Amino acid sequence: MSKKNTGESGIEIIESPEALAGQINKAEVFFLKNRKVVLGIGVAVVVAIAGFAGYRFYIDGQEGTAQNALASVVYDFEADSLQKALNGAGGNEGLLSIADNYKGTDASNLASFYAGVALLKQGKYDEAISRLQSFSSSDLLIHARAQSLIGDAYLEKNQAAEAISYYQKAADYEKNEYFTPVYLMKLALAQEKANQPADAVATYKRVVDEFPLSSEVVNAKKYMGLLEGQVGK
Repeated sequence: MSKKNTGESGIEIIESPEALAGQINKAEVFFLKNRKVVLGIGVAVVVAIAGFAGYRFYIDGQEGTAQNALASVVYDFEADSLQKALNGAGGNEGLLSIADNYKGTDASNLASFYAGVALLKQGKYDEAISRLQSFSSSDLLIHARAQSLIGDAYLEKNQAAEAISYYQKAADYEKNEYFTPVYLMKLALAQEKANQPADAVATYKRVVDEFPLSSEVVNAKKYMGLLEGQVGK
């Protein structure tokens, strides 16, 4: 029986030449028996890598075009020329076109956010919800803002339960002193509309307890006081 070589510490470092040759022979036999499968897997891997590289090259090329288009239309958005911003004008693409025609780019993603805001301002709540739900961001401010805006759209549609869900997401995401109290106030309002006064009181209390320096505290105390009388009855 062949012995395995060991180093000075006694730890195995390599098989004996005879055993190693046996392993090589086994590998050769396996390859010959499964040649088509092995080659097929290899080709698939190469195709996948090449496909991903080609996709990234395409997306990178699209990104510059999309960013230029978005830069032009943001001026219309900021000027509250909402229809012009959404649909474009003077040969420039609008937010909807940028969002749909350059999918996979950062510009398309941001265009979805702007489009959602514009549609919400126009009272097109279902379209606004759809655009905002397709937007994604790891930014602690914009992500929570998008969730809150979806909540606004649902509240305008008198769907308080859905609004509560999105306001809760906005309030729980990366809590901060500036925006979280605002989202909590919206959450409490939705809870009131959903006839959940006890939950609304608890939410107002969170504003008072967790964000005592917030400008929302005065209203939170006032609304909490009004509701506490109802809850106690």
